[in-house]
Amino acid sequence: MGSTPNASPAPPPPAAERASWLRRHRGLLLTLLGVAALLALAWWLVHGRAASERGNRRPTATVGIATAASGTIPITLEALGTVTPLATATVRAQVAGNIVDIAFKEGQQVAKGEVLLRIDPRPFQLALDQARGALARDQAQLQVAQLTLKRYAPLAHDQTIAQQDYDTQAATVRQLTGVVATDQAAVGTAQLNLDYTQVRAPIAGRVGLRVVDLGNYVTPGDVAGVAVISAVTPIDVEFTAPQDELPRIQARLAHGDAPAVTALDRTRTQVLGQGRFLTLDNVIDPGTGTVKAKARFDNADARLFPSQFVNVRVLLDTLNDAITVPAAALRTGPNGDFVYVVGADRKAQLRKVTRGPAAGDTVSVTQGLKLGEQVVISGGDQLNDGAAVRLPGDAGGPGAANGASGEGKAAAGAGGHHRGGRAQGATDGGDGQRSRAP
Repeated sequence: MGSTPNASPAPPPPAAERASWLRRHRGLLLTLLGVAALLALAWWLVHGRAASERGNRRPTATVGIATAASGTIPITLEALGTVTPLATATVRAQVAGNIVDIAFKEGQQVAKGEVLLRIDPRPFQLALDQARGALARDQAQLQVAQLTLKRYAPLAHDQTIAQQDYDTQAATVRQLTGVVATDQAAVGTAQLNLDYTQVRAPIAGRVGLRVVDLGNYVTPGDVAGVAVISAVTPIDVEFTAPQDELPRIQARLAHGDAPAVTALDRTRTQVLGQGRFLTLDNVIDPGTGTVKAKARFDNADARLFPSQFVNVRVLLDTLNDAITVPAAALRTGPNGDFVYVVGADRKAQLRKVTRGPAAGDTVSVTQGLKLGEQVVISGGDQLNDGAAVRLPGDAGGPGAANGASGEGKAAAGAGGHHRGGRAQGATDGGDGQRSRAP
């Protein structure tokens, strides 16, 4: 019986060979990858950081500076106010009649008691004449009755006439006396009505637009009246003050030192008038935490107009001998306000400061800055603490060719009205509050 030869085994597939090879050399591959990663990290630490530092290195910045100076800062209260006249009078006719004369012009300044218009006086003159006639008649009757009573007196005493006749005549005298008194009152009323035909100004002030014309029939019941007068010299301005400022205001009022008040136009650029604080209301508005206040202005030039909206500035106090710098020197960072102080080594030092009251473009610094120190007011957008700076007058810097002498200082002025001088020849504008603390 014949035997069958053994068949040779089939070779493994290529995919299986690769998988088997990877399992045998996995450790070696992981070791090689780790070595490559360490080499890449070492190269970046040596070359990449140096290149990054070279790329981040900034050139020396040219900055403008100002010197911290001693000045006076006014402490003021800003508010929105409304101009209100001391008095507004709607003039109405006291008698009815036709207007025969108008004696004022629209917008005219009138004095108290000045005639504004005239109503036809003829009916009232006739009524006065009638009352005077009745008075004269009754006065004559009274005189006759008095003479009769005088003759009756001795006759009654001698009992020549009856006592009743004497008493009757005495009563007639008293009756006619009352009639004469009534007639005198009627004459006064008629005279008053005649005087009312001349409509006069009850207050001094400015007359508004005319509401009646010549020939109009007016009565005392006319709601619009015949004219409206507003007292504008002097004039008041009403505004609101925060309740936190009440102690300061009340203390000054108690000493008879009313704070000065300035009225400004809508843009706060033109002064409309100078006045004095007058009074406070007697209650605080709980919804806003403010109290109404009033200031009085002479308004001799009539620049303040009734119902006009104005900006009010109240001088509450004055801060003397304060360290002041231009407002452009102060910057705000995550940790609060700061300035860049430039020393003799031409390096900018970041200095935290405490901001005080401000006046216009000048601000006071209560902590963190000394008198005479130089602060950056322009070109500080890209500065860091300790960064080297160049001043406009330094050799090779902008403005050197013009013979700039050195530091381009600009002193913060005294009196609270200094505008914060800019460094001479500075090429960068004031960066204001956009700078960031490093």
